[in-house]
Amino acid sequence: MPASGDGRPFRSGRPSAIYAAWSQVVAGTGQGPAQTITDDDTLKQGGVNNRPWGIDAPELAQTCSDGWPAGRLAATRLQARTVRRSIVRQLRDRNRYGRVVAICRVGGEDLGAILVREGLAWAFVRYSSDYVGQEAAAKAARRGVHAHGCQPPWGWRVPLREGAKYR
Repeated sequence: MPASGDGRPFRSGRPSAIYAAWSQVVAGTGQGPAQTITDDDTLKQGGVNNRPWGIDAPELAQTCSDGWPAGRLAATRLQARTVRRSIVRQLRDRNRYGRVVAICRVGGEDLGAILVREGLAWAFVRYSSDYVGQEAAAKAARRGVHAHGCQPPWGWRVPLREGAKYR
């Protein structure tokens, strides 16, 4: 990862022109069809795993308290929005798993905004406030996860980190 003048990696929400140029070298051209949807919030494109910026979607195996299959439905929706379509990426970061974290657009539409607006993901305010408005609207309209008593994925994953199996 490119470093700032003091040797630390760039982590700001607004990458510099140098960082943006570097991202295209590392992440490919920044545009192309998704090859696979590996889970609810990871798209594989050109051999690179991409995670949409600023959102956290239910884990693939995650269901809500009423049994609603949130993770499977989020992944299905992401697949439907991207199948045989070109995805344009705007790199924002790389996460600790090496995935490119990018604003991902299809047909000019931000996939993160779509998933949050439809109640299939949460605004991941730990990293960005970009989708807070869409989440508030989804909650008010009781869309998706907000109608089914779903636990946000960052809470759902806690037992997994502590050794429990998927539930």
